[in-house]
Amino acid sequence: MDFFFDDLPSTSLSTPKKGHGDSLMLEDTDCDLSRNKSSSVSMTEIQEQHSNSYIDDISKKAQEMVEKINHERTRDQEMMDSFQKKLTEKVTEMCQLMKEHMYTIYERNSNEIQVKLQELSEVLENCSKLNHELLEASQALACLRDGLDINQRSEP
Repeated sequence: MDFFFDDLPSTSLSTPKKGHGDSLMLEDTDCDLSRNKSSSVSMTEIQEQHSNSYIDDISKKAQEMVEKINHERTRDQEMMDSFQKKLTEKVTEMCQLMKEHMYTIYERNSNEIQVKLQELSEVLENCSKLNHELLEASQALACLRDGLDINQRSEP
């Protein structure tokens, strides 16, 4: 990674004095070395901070994604609960309509059955009367036959 510190010029401007040139150069070199170490330490720290910041950003984004997924799941669950409630209400409503229709059919069938039972009752009553009349006629014929048998025996 390029950091802006790499492009900065050195801040040490030393001019050597006579007789002290070598020692000052050595001091400058030592100073530059310690500055490079200091610069590389601070560069490492900056890189670590940048890496940590980048990791923190990724971690935050991952956490946000997990929260978003959980929010979506919660919303999906609420939607399914609502759908189930509405479906249950609709099924209950349809069952009630079917029951009402069924009771209407029962009522109509009951009325038709009642009419048929009334007709059957009248037919059975007529059958009973006819059977009674037939028995009376049969008894009358039996009496008549018995009377004829008695008359035929008494007439020689």
